This record gives sequence, C-alpha cells and structure tokens, in this order.
Amino acid sequence: MDLTTTYLGLKLRTPLVCAASPLSQEIDQIKQMEDAGASAVVLHSLFEEQLRREEMQLEEDLERGVYSSPEALSYFPKTEDFILGPDKYLEHISRAKMAVNIPIIGSLNACSAGGWIRYAEAMQEAGADALELNIYSVPTDPNQTSLDIERSHVEIVRKVTAEVKIPVAVKVSPFYTNFAHMARLLDHSGAKGLVLFNRFYQPDIDLETLEVRPNILFSAPMAMRLPLRWIAILFGHIDANMAATSGIHQATDVLKLLMAGADATMLCSALIQRGIKHISVIERDMTAWLEKHEYESVTQLKGSMSQLRCGDPAAFERAQYLKAITARPMAAS
Repeated sequence: MDLTTTYLGLKLRTPLVCAASPLSQEIDQIKQMEDAGASAVVLHSLFEEQLRREEMQLEEDLERGVYSSPEALSYFPKTEDFILGPDKYLEHISRAKMAVNIPIIGSLNACSAGGWIRYAEAMQEAGADALELNIYSVPTDPNQTSLDIERSHVEIVRKVTAEVKIPVAVKVSPFYTNFAHMARLLDHSGAKGLVLFNRFYQPDIDLETLEVRPNILFSAPMAMRLPLRWIAILFGHIDANMAATSGIHQATDVLKLLMAGADATMLCSALIQRGIKHISVIERDMTAWLEKHEYESVTQLKGSMSQLRCGDPAAFERAQYLKAITARPMAAS
C-alpha cells in the first residue's frame, strides 16, 4: 500500500503530520513521534511577543548603571550590536533536525511585518525544512475594515515568501467574508500550503474570582467538518497544498479529509489525549480500510469526494441546508 503524499514540496511517508503543540517541545517526544509513524512534525509556535519581551529585558539589563559614571559607557557594546533573537527555539530546530529523519516545520506567530521576516529567516538558517505562518490575530479596532485585514495578511505572506527559500504554509482562520477568495489571494502571494483551520483561544469568566481565564478545549471529531467542507470546495481551484487540522482523531477522519482533497492531516488533540503511539493506530486502521476497499494508494483516494469530482457538488453548499434541517431524526437504537 502506497501511503505517500506530497506536502510543501516534501515527500511524506504518510499524510499523518504532528501539528504544532506542546508535545514538540521535547526532543525525546519528537523521536517518539517519528517512531510512531509521524511523517513530519510542526514545532510549537514561536510568538513574537515573547521575543520582544526578552529583548526589552536584555536591553534593560545591559543599560542598568550605564550612566552611573562616564567610564561606564565603555563597559558594554551598543545594544544593536548584540545578535538578539529566539536562540532557544532555533537551537531546538537544529537539535530536532539532528535527532530525526522526518521533516521539521517551524511555526511562527509574529505581530509586525519586520518580525515575520526576521524570524522566518532565522528559522530557515537553523535548518527548518518548511515554515508555517500562524496568523493568529483577533481584530478589535472598529475602524479597521475587512479589506484592511485581508490586505495585511496577504502582505505578510508576500514579504516572507520573498525573503526565504524554504516552502511556506499559512495556518488560516475561517473567519473571512469570502474564504475562497482569501485562499486564492494567499495562494497567489506565494504560499505553498494552507492549513485549515486555526482554532482561536476563547476566554472564560470565573464566577468565583471574577477573573477572565484561559479555557483551552480539545477539539472534538465534529470539528473536522469545517476543514472538510472548505478543502472539498477549494480542491482543484488553488495550486497550494492543503492540510487539515482540528477534529482529526481516528482513521476515518483522515480518510474523509483525503477524499475531500487534503494533502496532509495534522494531529494534535488526539495525541495529547491518547498518547503519541496513537499515530500508529490511525495508520494501521487507515491501511486496513484502503486494502479492504481495494485502493492502491493515497493518491488514488485524494480528492475523489471533492466538490470537483463528487456526484452532487451542491452537497457542500447552501442547497443541502434545508434538506439537513428538515430531515426526520433517526430513531434511537
């Protein structure tokens, strides 16, 4: 059975990729991912805000006491002469590359145009095989239009892809006025892949302490319906590869997304909940299904149920909404 697929120009042994998560913070766990059958690993995201805080702290440390006497000015070189940056993260990329034979994909979440380019180049130099731009921002300015937001995201992708040689994927939000149009813009801006979709942090309120608290929830299998729909709609209409993330817990989820047109499927919550070895379970069950249904390869399966190829293209659009909500509920078994 040929399970190989191509994502971001990288030939992967299977479509099973470990998504960005805390699991990739330890080299030993990355080794376990490879041993369990992961075809690539996306490292946990590097956030520009963290780096800027580190730089501000270093600058404060360097300048503390500088003006206590005239001679003190010569104690340290100027701050701009220091090479500042995500040293630990870059070292982690290098160590991961040495430890495993599968592709290592860096993940970057920056908040300024300069930050995106600077850290993208640094990850490339550290040895990352590809880069995932995690455009995670929640617009809150009522004066900022949807067009402003879309232009800024496209500009980020255009600038980064112009500066780095490694392939770049964009982890996107579904919350655009016309996602199909935005996907095409990102495709034309140089993105070699789209990761559908980013799950935004949703805060909660603690009624006892009256504080706003983080509330990170694991994805449920139903969450894969959203990327499935849009991958099926976009298949054949953009050149960029498509990776699905969120709600992928078992082999049937992977198979459906491949049929919709995904080139890769990214696992996160399932591995945190069930352990890294669950990758091998998904691969085993996926292979068994393909053999039972007489498929010879993942390529043969890919896109077979996309909007472009399925018997009922309208099934992915509004036409089926009325049918879905008026259908008789299934009797309880």
